[in-house]
Amino acid sequence: MSEMPSNTLQYRFDGPEEAPVLILGPSLGTTWHMWDRQIPELAKQWRVFRFDLPGHGGAPAHPVGSVAELADRLLATLDEVGVQRFGYAGCSLGGAIGAELALRHPQRVASLALIAASPRFGTADEFRQRGVIVRSNGLDPIARTSPERWFTSGFAAAQPAITDWAVQMVRTTDPGCYIAACEALAAFDIRAELGAIGVPTLVLVGSEDQVTGPAQARTLVAGIPDARLAVVPGASHLAPVEQPAAVTDLLVRHFSSAWIPAYETGQHAIVAAPAKPVLAPPPPPVAPVAEIAAAAQPEAAVRPDPHDVGLKVRRAVLGDAHVDQALATSDDFSGDFQEFITRYTWGEIWNRPGLDRRMRSSVALTALVVGGHLDELAAHTRAALRSGLTADEIKEVLLQTAVYCGVPAASSAFKVAQQVIREETTPQE
Repeated sequence: MSEMPSNTLQYRFDGPEEAPVLILGPSLGTTWHMWDRQIPELAKQWRVFRFDLPGHGGAPAHPVGSVAELADRLLATLDEVGVQRFGYAGCSLGGAIGAELALRHPQRVASLALIAASPRFGTADEFRQRGVIVRSNGLDPIARTSPERWFTSGFAAAQPAITDWAVQMVRTTDPGCYIAACEALAAFDIRAELGAIGVPTLVLVGSEDQVTGPAQARTLVAGIPDARLAVVPGASHLAPVEQPAAVTDLLVRHFSSAWIPAYETGQHAIVAAPAKPVLAPPPPPVAPVAEIAAAAQPEAAVRPDPHDVGLKVRRAVLGDAHVDQALATSDDFSGDFQEFITRYTWGEIWNRPGLDRRMRSSVALTALVVGGHLDELAAHTRAALRSGLTADEIKEVLLQTAVYCGVPAASSAFKVAQQVIREETTPQE
């Protein structure tokens, strides 16, 4: 176990030092101890590397808001300890990190196992809503309901000690890091990239998993060229905990048979593939002077379309459901107006670097109170919560509007905002 700087992760090794490295990645809300019952068998053949997510298991609370950055931190940690090539098995968010590694750093990943994983985890709105719950109520509501998401009801009833352990794991997680991980899962979507995963892949899922179940597993298998499916009977989301022997056996068989041959000397040196001759491309044709001058203007060439950026920002702030409804009801008459909103309101103004989204949400709330736009105020109150404003901060914004915009306007705004905040911050039992 080692406590690491902010750009790396807390980790531990098990198994012989000379063995090839097998990495085990944890699920959101868990620690490396979720793999404890796999270690005795896996450590016979591999040098097992386990890590904790930021703020989990006592790890330093340095929040990470994207799966790509989590993968980068893991690689930085592996670089520090001299691990270049490895097998990787990850559960849920840990699986997303493994898929990201296989896509962006294929030269590092020898073989892959995705457990309780998905190319997209639910909807972005679901995870941002979870972040609002945690920001408003702490982690206790999430912790108390975690056994329902992670285990079958029979297992939870028969194993109260493990159930209590699961609840305590979540309770001791840093809330800010948990919220950031929810944001990472909200933004994660590799459905269009599955065909680029080029390593042998085992997709493993519990038959009773209600979070990322067999349907999501089959999507992974259908999209990844060299993938096979294993369904574990009688297991839910945390299959390695609920059915440890079955999961261990599947991992041993997969990594024993599907490991890319890389350890052929006593020192486990990676054997490079024979180099192929590369033909030099013909020299490019000489461009006319006018074309050269045009190419020298990088601003027009690289600037992203404000509509594409705006749609992404609009969805992130207002939520997919709200945006989908607005776009679904547009027609030939209102379509240009929706285009205008997406391109200029969200692509140009909300995407400017001068203010963060919390500040822009505060300004938007104030302006909507002034104009008496209560329908829009409801949507932007919800957006403000998901942008990171707390209920108390929204209250302060509305109190300020009572002074400068008038008490009647603020009174109407309080009624709307109170209802939205109650809906958004009440935990779902």
